[in-house]
Amino acid sequence: MFNRLLASIVLLAVSLFVCAEEESGMTAQQFWDSLNRQQGDIPLYGAGATLHVPEGFYFLDGNDSERVLVDVWGNIPGQNVLGMLFPADQTPFDDNSWAVTIEYEEEGYVSDEDAADIDYSELLQQMKDDIRAENKERAAMGYESIELIGWAAAPYYDASAKKLHWAKELRFGDEELHTLNYNIRVLGRKGVLVLNFIAGVDQLTTIESNLNNVLNIAEFDQGSTYADFNPDMDKVAAYGLGALITGKVLAKTGFLALALVFLKKFGVFIVLGLAALGRKLFSRNKEA
Repeated sequence: MFNRLLASIVLLAVSLFVCAEEESGMTAQQFWDSLNRQQGDIPLYGAGATLHVPEGFYFLDGNDSERVLVDVWGNIPGQNVLGMLFPADQTPFDDNSWAVTIEYEEEGYVSDEDAADIDYSELLQQMKDDIRAENKERAAMGYESIELIGWAAAPYYDASAKKLHWAKELRFGDEELHTLNYNIRVLGRKGVLVLNFIAGVDQLTTIESNLNNVLNIAEFDQGSTYADFNPDMDKVAAYGLGALITGKVLAKTGFLALALVFLKKFGVFIVLGLAALGRKLFSRNKEA
């Protein structure tokens, strides 16, 4: 059932992409050239944070990210991300491409007092149980089941930098190729920066080799850092670090979002392959 649904979505995405090219007269090369690829210090307005994008990466703002996620990778409109990070030597059209979406959740100051007390094995079992329970709803909506295989990378909290990261390995239905769900959370005074890698589980080594670089890119500005929290003025979130990992407090991290992560990654080469858009059409200047 899931494969049929995926095929339908992919075919729709192909049609939309081809129609968009026909209506705008824009080729894939022109689409690539139209993206405003940014480096250096980039403020995230509304989040009180700044990205320090080095030469090894480029940043796409929210508008360009929406175009990539929807027009190229076949997701539904309205992703509403602040932006995306890509390795400088890749385009969104490459079949081995990976990226990092960036969002901001202003839910208040997340206390890390329970950091040392979290039992990650117990947390993993709780998440597995929650996903199994949600599979009934998924089935009713025509989606295949999801199985949480385990940690692809166990949760790690850097108490000094106030950054939390972990990775889950997921299986959709009977698919042999598993999905990687790698997450970073940067804690701030009034909320949390949400960074999610979009990649396949076979790219875990690549992601881990770039993890420190990505961790260093996102920082809250002075006045919005975790240390700037004022208990007399600021809202405290109703949850701690454990809830950030389980995703119970953020609706976007539910099962529908997991399905979209799958399509974001695998839609790249499925959609472009069906549309007969080979690598030759996407030749580009990697140094641009």
